[in-house]
Amino acid sequence: MSKLNEERIRQFGALEFKANQVVEGFITGLHKSPFHGFSVEFAEHRQYNRGDSTKHIDWKLYGRTEKLFIKKYEEETNLRCQILIDHSGSMYFPELNAQNEYNKISFAANAAAALATLLRKQRDAVGLGVFSDKIESFLPPKTSSVHMKEVFNQLEKLLATEGSGSTNTVETLHLIAERVHKRSLIVLFTDMFDSSGHEEEEIFRALQHLKFNNHEIILFHVLDHQFEMAFDYENRPHDFIDIESGEKLKLNPKQIQAQYKEQMSEYVKKLKIKCAQFKIDLVEADIRAGFDNVLLNYLVKRSKMY
Repeated sequence: MSKLNEERIRQFGALEFKANQVVEGFITGLHKSPFHGFSVEFAEHRQYNRGDSTKHIDWKLYGRTEKLFIKKYEEETNLRCQILIDHSGSMYFPELNAQNEYNKISFAANAAAALATLLRKQRDAVGLGVFSDKIESFLPPKTSSVHMKEVFNQLEKLLATEGSGSTNTVETLHLIAERVHKRSLIVLFTDMFDSSGHEEEEIFRALQHLKFNNHEIILFHVLDHQFEMAFDYENRPHDFIDIESGEKLKLNPKQIQAQYKEQMSEYVKKLKIKCAQFKIDLVEADIRAGFDNVLLNYLVKRSKMY
């Protein structure tokens, strides 16, 4: 990894606080939505019944929803979740500026932080793995406060470093599959770009390997849909630079937009078919669409597992 940028570390030092805000907003929205059952399960509450002790009422939640809920105190761990984040150079697209609040890596890190917060509130164990052309760090699932602090530290480092260049998704996913032994929920944040020359089928086989030991998998396909799916650029010449190789190409995107969109759509179609065959939940994660889709898909998966 590159040397940490101290200013950016200070900027994102409140990642855990931000994740809590995201999760609280998400819970409030669920209490007011058709997914009410998920919110009760997540927040570890049940509805207040006449005769229940009032000392366990969550008055803060009442203030937001005007409904009475009793806090539950379940100490057991129900689920082991291993979060995996692609840290290759391509995940640093697009460049962060006034128009782009998130690039793919900052979206993945913030989504993972919110998901870790959700898991902690459910007494579930969370682990974190970071990979590029190798496994850069790997924390197996645990529930302790010290472990959770390290998870957030690792996520903050992702926001304070540059991408490590090339990707070898195939090899690293095979290595990670060997490391995750006990049945777990594996949550993968990646753009599914591999610069090591592997064929599509090899990438799909690596995903299949993750299903070893009966793991459940959610693959969040992290992309900037405006640029990487729709190829929606201004109608003028642009300099395109490959983040991982440095190769440059100057062209007018409108000249190849139709062909590009067709090829991307075909690749995504193949990915959907393979994930369906392997019983992997594939979720399109647009970095401009917020984090609720990530959290909701996790809750849907968890409700099916337990």
